[in-house]
Amino acid sequence: MKKVITYGTFDLIHHGHINILRRAKECGDYLIVGLSSDEFNELKGKAAYHAYEERKMILESIRYVDEVIPEHNWEQKVKDIKKYDIDLFVMGSDWEGKFDELKEHCEVVYLPRTDGISTTKIKMDLLNNQ
Repeated sequence: MKKVITYGTFDLIHHGHINILRRAKECGDYLIVGLSSDEFNELKGKAAYHAYEERKMILESIRYVDEVIPEHNWEQKVKDIKKYDIDLFVMGSDWEGKFDELKEHCEVVYLPRTDGISTTKIKMDLLNNQ
């Protein structure tokens, strides 16, 4: 069985999120999503609309996702790769090159982002339409 892992905040789920989850799942048999905890988002300076447990529930309801685990810090990725026996680490192309050091532990792939959509764009569009 080929195991795939990806990470993110996954707030305000949109078709770009679904596309990357679908494509990540197509790369293997079992998809694990490392979901940024509320505390980790705070450290990163990101504000999520939904709390961790709500985002986790949403992700768990998506058919491409087999398991959701909490992401507490940047450094845990190597531990997760070993703990879950990961074959493939997947991230969006906006992270291109940022996780190449993980190649000594598993295959690393950067998938193209969906054009024209992002959580930041949604937030800006909502602000501009008020």
